[in-house]
Amino acid sequence: MSFCKKLTLAVIASASIFSTLVFEGVAEEGGSGHYLPGAMSSFIDGVPTDETFIVRLNVINYQGSFERGKPLPIAGITAAGVKANSTALGLTMLWRPPVDFGERWSYAMSATIPFVDTTVSADAVTRGGRLVAVSDTTKGLGDIVLMPLMLNYNVNQELNFNFRVAAYAPTGSYELGRLANTGKNFWTIEPTAAVMYLGKNGFEASLFAGIDFNFENPATNYRSGTQFHLDGTLAQHFPLMGGLAGIGVSGYYYQQITDDSGTGATFGGFRANTVGFGPVLSYVSKIGGLDALAELKWLHETSTQNRLQGDTVFFKGVVKF
Repeated sequence: MSFCKKLTLAVIASASIFSTLVFEGVAEEGGSGHYLPGAMSSFIDGVPTDETFIVRLNVINYQGSFERGKPLPIAGITAAGVKANSTALGLTMLWRPPVDFGERWSYAMSATIPFVDTTVSADAVTRGGRLVAVSDTTKGLGDIVLMPLMLNYNVNQELNFNFRVAAYAPTGSYELGRLANTGKNFWTIEPTAAVMYLGKNGFEASLFAGIDFNFENPATNYRSGTQFHLDGTLAQHFPLMGGLAGIGVSGYYYQQITDDSGTGATFGGFRANTVGFGPVLSYVSKIGGLDALAELKWLHETSTQNRLQGDTVFFKGVVKF
């Protein structure tokens, strides 16, 4: 099989949305959104061109902290010295049905079911009229991500554009006054557009741009502002041990573009932003005659405001049936 065909096969085999397994360590009021920065940034997050069914395992670990001495609104309370350590597992199922919209267009749909295990601590939380140190641990179902619309347009064998709309459903556990929650208790609608270039020489340049529109949290009467995120990857792919390996760098820019609102938004606009980057490795091969792909990356956050800052490790494993 030629290098170009292997690369094309890799894109198809790995095409599925990394529908976000965002760590629910703090509520949206804490400055974090449903979307986990860096979640969609490479060819593994494309839309398949041929009829297929794809299963994907997502594993994420996040460790971060909030600026010491600065208060953070979480689930209806105010905390200081917040630290979070979370691990999430998620199962993504993607189906590209036998539906055609023309020679260059393809359509798919997906859903992700996450399981979240998170521990959040704070040096000071106001409870019963006094300041106390608190640590909460919660594990269970997170917020399910539904993606009924995924479209891809092939300009040629090397260049394509794709568009998708995701809906984050409030299916995770949420309690007022609890630091660690597996859900956010509100809906988010997220349209995303992307462009991906995969040259015959193995060079990849991918760029994803998305916007999150958040609904109000009815438990706190808090509505987070709209968030914009830009994620990208530059990588080189090459034949290795009968498969296709890749090495490169990923990065993201995340900015809240409107103020938080509602009677519960006592901190005012509380706009969040962050920047992150780090290395990414990938490998495509066959397992038992099935096309399979794995991707591993580490992203370090810098220049963060009004949200936790830390490090995220992503592992994505994909099998195409």
